[in-house]
Amino acid sequence: MADVVSVAPARTALVTGGTRGIGRVVVRGLAEAGLDVAVLGRDASRVDDAVAEVRALGRRSVGLVADVGSPASVDAAVARAEAELGGIDLLVNNAGRIDAEVPLWEADPDEWWSVMETNVRGPFLLARAVVPGMLARGGGRVVDLSSGAGSHDMDGASAYNASKTALLRMGSNLHLSGHARGLRTFEVSPGVVQTDLTASMDMHVGRTEWTPVERTVEMIVAVARGELDAWSGAFVRVTHDSPESLRAASAAATGSTDSVPGPEARRLRVTRFGDDDPMPGALPAR
Repeated sequence: MADVVSVAPARTALVTGGTRGIGRVVVRGLAEAGLDVAVLGRDASRVDDAVAEVRALGRRSVGLVADVGSPASVDAAVARAEAELGGIDLLVNNAGRIDAEVPLWEADPDEWWSVMETNVRGPFLLARAVVPGMLARGGGRVVDLSSGAGSHDMDGASAYNASKTALLRMGSNLHLSGHARGLRTFEVSPGVVQTDLTASMDMHVGRTEWTPVERTVEMIVAVARGELDAWSGAFVRVTHDSPESLRAASAAATGSTDSVPGPEARRLRVTRFGDDDPMPGALPAR
């Protein structure tokens, strides 16, 4: 889909789960790139530390202690961030958690739903609170920290698997609903970064090779600058993608009459299995 509205580079950002792991590094990277950053987390002392780091880099920052699963808490946090920073141009939904790596029939119901609350309800509530302001100012960008669990089958941790798949659908929904009004959305998989979350996962026991977190920061900074708007609504993986490779791929797809992979190849789709498949195009035939 070609851009309908030109969206200015982001000047302000809100990062959830911004006090540790990938989120903390993203907060610093955005500040180093010249953005003012609102840091949202649940631990007040960690939030204060992250805010101090941003301010030490010469950027404005506001600390937000909030539960991403609470509508009232999220609405209050976003209102404060907008009041102090003059609006939010970039939302980074980073906060997330994983459930026990067991088959679905062995999963604890409360833990399962709690993961969905954090990983799906949280990004929903943040987008619901932030996007109206973006649209009123002419546009903005939303980044969801996704996962290969959203695009691939997974054994165990069914809530994590389902939640990351849901993020892909939410991102494409936001893209289709808001693109013409200046909203750009991105599902960014950071690969396997060495964090407290990945350290807790059985599948990564003994792993010695990790994806550098700097690749995620590089990708999100490129998104913030508006360099990857052609990939709005798409899923990108920093293990294989870079801002340079994505720009080259979108340019090749735009100028080619052949079947050159581009953004459309990175959307969640049911593929056809033959010319007589009754599901032509993006939607089932009715």
